[in-house]
Amino acid sequence: MEIPSIIIPSVENIETISIPLPTANVPSYVPLVVPPSDLEPPPGIKSESTETEEAPTGIRRIDIPFTDYDVPVPENEILITAGGTAVVSVAATLTATAAFKWAVTAMKPILKTLIKKISGRKGKEEGDNGET
Repeated sequence: MEIPSIIIPSVENIETISIPLPTANVPSYVPLVVPPSDLEPPPGIKSESTETEEAPTGIRRIDIPFTDYDVPVPENEILITAGGTAVVSVAATLTATAAFKWAVTAMKPILKTLIKKISGRKGKEEGDNGET
């Protein structure tokens, strides 16, 4: 009995490809200088204005009688706008609910009739297919 042998071909040299390393242009910028929060003018120089004016916040304070509490309350314009928006949204919701309930009660008999007709046709079609 003869032992089988495998003939292996010789190895060929494969050239490798040289890929250059990627380069990129890094952006540069002039750094922004932020003054410190405790910056003061040098001694002997007057600053232009040292008074700070408070911006109106739109909130009033109301004293509650017989207590020591102050309650913040928005200005009248804000209260009127918020109240009007609330009234309109509640009215729209109630109207839409009533309209939807009416549509459901009106469409229910129509949909029931339609479903009966469709299911009746399907039953007839299945019966016709079974007979042939």
